[in-house]
Amino acid sequence: MIEAVTKGRKDTAMLSFSSVLDPNEIVAVVDFIRQEFMTDKALNTKYHTKENGWEGHEQYQLAFPFALGEIAIDTPGEHLSESQRLGKQIFMNSCITCHDRARVMDEGVVWDPRAVSFPRNQYSHKTKSRNLASDVVTSATSYAKHDIAPKFDDLTTQQALGESLFQQNCAFCHAADGTGKNWIGSFLEPHPRNFTDPEFMDSVDSVHLRNVIENGLPGTTMSAWKNVLNEEEISAVIAYIERVFKPSSP
Repeated sequence: MIEAVTKGRKDTAMLSFSSVLDPNEIVAVVDFIRQEFMTDKALNTKYHTKENGWEGHEQYQLAFPFALGEIAIDTPGEHLSESQRLGKQIFMNSCITCHDRARVMDEGVVWDPRAVSFPRNQYSHKTKSRNLASDVVTSATSYAKHDIAPKFDDLTTQQALGESLFQQNCAFCHAADGTGKNWIGSFLEPHPRNFTDPEFMDSVDSVHLRNVIENGLPGTTMSAWKNVLNEEEISAVIAYIERVFKPSSP
């Protein structure tokens, strides 16, 4: 360790400190490191000091479990106590810039595309005009393929009605192919439900779908449709979703 501090380590960010510290100071640094971190297993030197602008750092103590990774930041709110929910809010407002996401239970996708331009005036996901939907239809984007609806020639009358309603209304967020990976869907957080996810589709039934469509999902952009579509139309949309996207459907 003395040699590493003195001479540095080739091909790493560890530079030589021989021109900064004298031999006795290098020995003192190494002795401190070995005692503090290797023998005593102490936490890293405190950063949250008055001098660093963290006077009264204890006021953030409810957020400490999230910063230290004791509680995963993506723990569902219903599994957190009232004080833990407040601690998560403090962490998200004050701590996450330096602590990043701390610890999560679900790592998520390695790379998630995001749209970099905004919808223009009079934008419609149904228009074929390149002037109004250029970000959707141009081959230069990754979104165009998701606005191509799947083709089925054997839909029942009810399913065909559901297809029409889905493409006119639901596809705006969920994409024509049901992935939620279209231009608009990429803006929304959380992303719209991906109906092509077989694990999700196998875990839900028509009762669940009806409840969500009728009443929406709190905390998301999925709004209630019970005042827009009647019961027959909602049943048709469900029939279409289950026929086209549910793996176990005939």
